[in-house]
Amino acid sequence: MSKRLSQAIAHQLHLPVIVAPMFLISSPKMVIESCKSGLIGSFPLLNARTSDELDEWMQQITDALSAAKSDDPERKIAPWAVNLIVHQSNKRLETDLALIVKHQPPIVITSLGDPQPIVDVVHQYGGLVFSDASTLKHAQKAAQRGVDGLILVCSGAGGHAGTINPFAFIAEIKKTWKGITILAGSISNGQEILAAKVLGADLAYMGTRFIATTESFAHDDYQMMLIDSTLDDLIYTDAISGVKGNYLIPSIRNAGLDPANLNKKENVDFSQLNATEAKAWKNIWSAGQGLGAIQHVAPVAQVTEELKQQYKEALDAL
Repeated sequence: MSKRLSQAIAHQLHLPVIVAPMFLISSPKMVIESCKSGLIGSFPLLNARTSDELDEWMQQITDALSAAKSDDPERKIAPWAVNLIVHQSNKRLETDLALIVKHQPPIVITSLGDPQPIVDVVHQYGGLVFSDASTLKHAQKAAQRGVDGLILVCSGAGGHAGTINPFAFIAEIKKTWKGITILAGSISNGQEILAAKVLGADLAYMGTRFIATTESFAHDDYQMMLIDSTLDDLIYTDAISGVKGNYLIPSIRNAGLDPANLNKKENVDFSQLNATEAKAWKNIWSAGQGLGAIQHVAPVAQVTEELKQQYKEALDAL
């Protein structure tokens, strides 16, 4: 475990887990319940349709976690995080960054661009910046820009997944990287959280496992499809958003498309993530290869208890 993580947040966690920010899925309530359960909760800023709504969400999270800590000062309340797309075509970049300064989330996760300007802003109020990367080149570039943590998005992750094996990726990064390391990709149970730790990660990044929670924005049909699906129901394609990702084949068929005849989407405009892309993602659903761990819909708190028990059993078995 990195010294930086130990000093900043490790003592606030029940498990070394970030509940990953998921487009159209992560809700303020999911963030709140994750943090109250001792997991780092997060959400993409673009899940809020407007900056005014985002302002309300961030205040709601701050107030709820402050109240929970006030009610039980000894309780472990994990920090919360937001995910900011730093690509210049994100038309809300400046206004959303201003709200980050206003509400000061302890962790900011950057995607799709240079994190340096965000690092400068977040470090001024004492926050941490994590940057996600699915290639060695992008991870190294982010490290050079002063981020506190690297999120290694490996093969098998939900959403825009990479293709690198987690063993290889983390070993390569650890040759030079001394900061916080977060591992993403097919981590869905307590045993896999421990495996990420054994590989050298400070935190596990878990998204798919939390789609089927009562606090999720996910449609009931989406949650049931996750429960009913297996690895054979996933396809890795760039036809949905223009960037390679894992998607549920039944949802592609339900949208009237043939999974065997998909064409790459061209001319990706990240400023449209909450417009045209949202339309696609509302109908075509993503999942990581760890979807087999999902057996039922449950509250975040219950899922956390299941993970804690699995983690303990894995430790005891060593």
